[in-house]
Amino acid sequence: MKRRHFLYAGAGAGVAIAGGAFAFRGRPGYSAMARSFEITKTEAEWRKILSEQQFAVMRQEVTERPYTSPLLKEKRAGTYDCAACALPLYASEAKYDSGTGWPSFYEALPDAIGTKDDNTLFMTRTECHCRRCGGHLGHIFDDGPPPTGKRHCINGVALTFSPKTA
Repeated sequence: MKRRHFLYAGAGAGVAIAGGAFAFRGRPGYSAMARSFEITKTEAEWRKILSEQQFAVMRQEVTERPYTSPLLKEKRAGTYDCAACALPLYASEAKYDSGTGWPSFYEALPDAIGTKDDNTLFMTRTECHCRRCGGHLGHIFDDGPPPTGKRHCINGVALTFSPKTA
């Protein structure tokens, strides 16, 4: 019985640590709102212009559920823009199906995104955000296709699609 109690205690501690990491990342004002960007707004102002889900993703760095974004099926030519400030971020030519459940791109448009280290979830990842408003977009991984070998794994709710006009 003592061994079982030890295992339960260890599992409980692991859940508590992981839960603490998620609670910290999801608290209002954690990251994007704490830094200064070209476009800055108060939490109340962001809440007025973003949906609840967009606010959670872009301002609190929450991740949307995979395979829920309608942008996964978008095939038209155009640009994928920041849902918070409309800055063009990704060209449709750089989009590909990574099979991960989120819109994926092998590169961003020039001077469109910023990056920072993200050390949550017991690993180091590269987080990307809109360089103009600081809205959290997703993460960049080194398992993408040529020509860059990068996979920009982006929350669809952080983007809007602007079709190319003739």
